[in-house]
Amino acid sequence: MFSKTFTYGLSGIDAYRITIEVHAQKGIPSITIVGLPDNAVKESRERVWSAIKNSGFDLRPQKITINLSPADTRKEGSGFDLPIALGILAATEHLSVSDLERFIFLGELSLDGRVRPVRGSLPVALSADIHHFNGLFLPSDNAKEAAIAQRLDVYPVRSLEETIQHLSDPSTRKTYDIDIQKLLASAMSPMLDFSDVKGQFSVKRGLEVAAAGGHNCLMIGPPGSGKTMLARRIPGILPDMTLQESLETTRIHSVAGLLPSYQALVTRRPFRCPHHTCSDIALVGGGSNPRPGEVTLAHNGILFLDELPEFSRNALESLRQPLEDHCVTISRASRTVHFPSSFMFIASMNPCPCGFATDPKRECHCTPLQIQKYVSKISGPLMDRIDIHLDVPALPSRDLLMAKEAESSEMIRRRAAQAREIQHKRLKDFNIFCNAQMAQREIRTFCRLCPDGKKLLQRAIEELGFSARAHDKMLKVARTIADLAGCETIRPEHLAEAIQYRSLDRV
Repeated sequence: MFSKTFTYGLSGIDAYRITIEVHAQKGIPSITIVGLPDNAVKESRERVWSAIKNSGFDLRPQKITINLSPADTRKEGSGFDLPIALGILAATEHLSVSDLERFIFLGELSLDGRVRPVRGSLPVALSADIHHFNGLFLPSDNAKEAAIAQRLDVYPVRSLEETIQHLSDPSTRKTYDIDIQKLLASAMSPMLDFSDVKGQFSVKRGLEVAAAGGHNCLMIGPPGSGKTMLARRIPGILPDMTLQESLETTRIHSVAGLLPSYQALVTRRPFRCPHHTCSDIALVGGGSNPRPGEVTLAHNGILFLDELPEFSRNALESLRQPLEDHCVTISRASRTVHFPSSFMFIASMNPCPCGFATDPKRECHCTPLQIQKYVSKISGPLMDRIDIHLDVPALPSRDLLMAKEAESSEMIRRRAAQAREIQHKRLKDFNIFCNAQMAQREIRTFCRLCPDGKKLLQRAIEELGFSARAHDKMLKVARTIADLAGCETIRPEHLAEAIQYRSLDRV
């Protein structure tokens, strides 16, 4: 006998349809899986056979051949167990369902027949052909994220036996529904607030500009000055995520297996903070089966690299393409995978190896050669891709002991959101969403200077030695500062503030 079921596999963060064909016949008892299966798929033979037996079915030993089509694409993961089991039951005439081919099945089986959660159920639900399929059967722990797609009916199941019952008796099926707008509205305010940070008013201003325009930022200061504390509070001043951004981010975390079963949608902007010992593959993604790295997990959020010079040279240089193109392309002999990586890059570093070069109360013992070697660990091309350089001084005692509460993250977020709204209206025809993403054409159109501004910029370039890329960065930052002030044109004072944020470029 012959049967056919359908499921989906993952390639990067996208899903593609897989047809599972099962043929059962008399012969030497065996189960053979063809169609480029990996080890996890090959081992499904033992899991599926035990799950069928423990679900109350008495199978006669037969020769069973299972084909995973398309046969020239490698199949990876354990999510094919459930459709394979149903295909075997249908081919051996233990299951008689006329519309079996009208559903998608996804799930890993335990030996006792229970259905375990898998990665990537949201990409599957988003990629499903709604004209060919009536619904999606998948583990109950994955039902929330799959229902977010709202493309086809989602049927959560807990076991193989329950799946068969729902297929045999449609009256027992119950779709899983979810209110997306309620999820977005229930996003809690951030626990870390800028009101906790004493002093550092100029740094907060620089971070507000960075958040308003989506600019990359580097903080330089001695240990204990509050660089990490400030960075961890930046997500609280970024504009709220849109539904499209939430879906994109949830999709990535689903593929990476980082989405908890109780969470249906990522409603807060990601904040990724990898350790400085991480490799370049861990940072940008890769492996024999390409998986998303930290730059992709930070999509629509923040990637924070603390102690930037301590990262390996290869890891830092691998950031150049994601920062420029907002995507990562990983090529292998068999396929090429694209991962999105549109994020705000925030980094911090000490001014010297000991960290006290700019601390007025502690003596620095580093030689000029040591300081030069330390700073040169960050290459010029990477430094050029950072829009804002912020000096974070050691906190004076009067600021540390002041009783007055600082400005809250909510107040800063409102100003940043207003500036982003101005940018969205201005740039919507160019398919970009913030000033940091502007290219040469948009810079020429929207960053025009008055005669006084041109003189100021020319003098800064000649006296401070700024590069052409730094010139573009300053114009984009000045455009953001003008948006925060509600000005249509860039004034000299806006440009002067932007010039201050290029401290490491000065000759």
